[in-house]
Amino acid sequence: MTKNRLYILVFTACLIGFLYFFYKIQSSNDESFSVCFIKNATGIPCPSCGSTRAVIAFFNGNLLESIAINPFGILVSSIMIVAPFWILIDWILKKNSFYLFYKKTEAKLKKPIIYIPLILLVIANWIWNILKNN
Repeated sequence: MTKNRLYILVFTACLIGFLYFFYKIQSSNDESFSVCFIKNATGIPCPSCGSTRAVIAFFNGNLLESIAINPFGILVSSIMIVAPFWILIDWILKKNSFYLFYKKTEAKLKKPIIYIPLILLVIANWIWNILKNN
């Protein structure tokens, strides 16, 4: 992936994430609606189900509630906060530090000693989501 494509993709994803986040906090708390294709098709929550509620809890200062809803919410919140600023700083200073970080992270994630435990964590989170009927 090229630097420009990555920056546009991540920046756009964060922007859409913030728009959806603001929509959710402004709308009624209708928990019956889900944007999750897996949950809508099967009735079974996916590993990331509850992430929106976890992000909302995090931004409301409820860290423990956010973790209880879905620990991925902390990761999503962190990316939504840091990535846009990092990309803007790179763009203004004509640097590529975010891109280099992405490339190093991508290389590390290709190692079995890294990706196998991460896959097991995702599976454990998925099982937890199913058991608590998220």
